[in-house]
Amino acid sequence: MNRSPARTARRGLAIALVLALPFALSACGGESADEGAGGATEITVGVIPIVDVAPIYLGVEKGFFKEEGLDVNLELAQGGAAIIPAVASGQYQFGFSNTTSLLLAQTQDVPVEVVTAGVNATDDPAADMAGILVKAGSDITSPKDLEGKKVAVNTLKNINTTTTNELVRQDGGDPTKIEYVELAFPEIGPAIEKGDVDAGQVVEPFLTIGTQGGMTDLGSNFVATDPGLAVAEYFTSTNYADSDADIVEAFTAAMNESLDYAQQHPDEVKKILPTYTDIDGSVLAELNMPQWTSEIDTASIQKLADLSEADGLFAKDPDVDALLP
Repeated sequence: MNRSPARTARRGLAIALVLALPFALSACGGESADEGAGGATEITVGVIPIVDVAPIYLGVEKGFFKEEGLDVNLELAQGGAAIIPAVASGQYQFGFSNTTSLLLAQTQDVPVEVVTAGVNATDDPAADMAGILVKAGSDITSPKDLEGKKVAVNTLKNINTTTTNELVRQDGGDPTKIEYVELAFPEIGPAIEKGDVDAGQVVEPFLTIGTQGGMTDLGSNFVATDPGLAVAEYFTSTNYADSDADIVEAFTAAMNESLDYAQQHPDEVKKILPTYTDIDGSVLAELNMPQWTSEIDTASIQKLADLSEADGLFAKDPDVDALLP
């Protein structure tokens, strides 16, 4: 992994600043992975119990990581807010997080960097893993109608608000007039039904659960922003990338094989999902699959950076080149 002198110089400052961040952990610095059974290197990867991370579970099952000399421990977390500092501090060697959260970390000098792609949206706004739900019979019939309405998202000022804003903007509405409400994904559908919110941005399996219950999907905020949007990536700390470059290279190779395999074998993806999620069988059958690719879509990440910056998410301009390998 080649790094510019500017990136190397920034690393020392980044390490000093990471503990001052709101979500930093008490531990600091990188820790090398231990040697596991059979001489394999033990690594811990922070993931979220969602469809998006199915490739890494498949890769472990198929032995792709073992072939690279890695013994993988998958640690479940609720989201990137916990995974990013755990990787930055050395508690985990690798992690999975959405693009906007990683960009935000980069603007706050958190010492992390992307190693490979994680998950991408589809190219079809009517068959994507993300969407905007409204109650059956709602007077909200298109994205522009969200102007002036109360819309639920799982996290304020992050990828789902930025992409919903773009969906509304493209449809001729004014997203600055949306009132966003933060709710966990499982709570969004019931809140819409009760009338606590007018609409909600969700991802699978909550999108299929909602539409099976009679709700209307206004379309994908991810696809509207960029067909095939780079939604999330796998990453490590800059410390670990420097101290254990061979392990990072091995992880990246195994992860890339896993991503491509998952894209080519959707039936196997659906078989492995119940091993780490609680998705009901009837929902699983109709689930919209995302796209997986081993290629990092730099242009897509830059577009998210630009839109997030326009929404005022960053205190300073993000440096996409500094975040990517």
